Amino acid sequence: MTGYAAILLAGGAARRMGGVDKPARAVGGRPMLHRVLDAVTDADQRIVVGSSGPVPSGVRTTREEPPGGGPVAATAAGLALLDPGTTTVALLAADLPLLTAAAVAELRRALAAPTAGPEDALIAGPEDALIAGPDDALAAGRQALDGPAVALACYVDGDGRRQHLCALWRVPALRAALDRLAATRDGSLDGAPVRGLLAGVPVREVSWSGSGPPPWFDCDTDEDVRRAEEWTR
Repeated sequence: MTGYAAILLAGGAARRMGGVDKPARAVGGRPMLHRVLDAVTDADQRIVVGSSGPVPSGVRTTREEPPGGGPVAATAAGLALLDPGTTTVALLAADLPLLTAAAVAELRRALAAPTAGPEDALIAGPEDALIAGPDDALAAGRQALDGPAVALACYVDGDGRRQHLCALWRVPALRAALDRLAATRDGSLDGAPVRGLLAGVPVREVSWSGSGPPPWFDCDTDEDVRRAEEWTR
């Protein structure tokens, strides 16, 4: 047992694809969901949240509450199934057909690297005012510079945008983030924004250094699926 798990979020409405079961769409001859599961075959536990169809042996499935409640509610549902000894968890969208084991391994190395320093970022935005006051945010920023454990590692694209659903979290930090966000929403995570989980949390940004297409490429449209198909040829 490595203490490493993976949660795949497969409950999106796929409105730009006409409401189809998007993770079940094939890229390179295999459903996108199964391609993402292949990238985390070394995880102790693999959990799919949402409508998934058939999954490989050993993969557990669950649904967010309420159904259609969004990725944060789905994250909480997946987290509830983790074994007590789980220390890190990959949080992944189920429509990342170009994700590879090598890309996930790079996130794991980044999270395991020394504690936070000036090169690591602390999310700050309007959500912080809902979760902590200005003094708390400033204290958290000073703590990040003084060297706390990084809470998560996530990829950033060429424009500096964080790929929140192509990330690896420390489980205690993710549980705490869910609790903080729920506390600002009368205990409900229904419809909560993923970015709200990162407020006040030290993040290690990872630039993709491997060859090939970006592992965070997600398929929201038919054109995205066609592009992914081209990359897999």
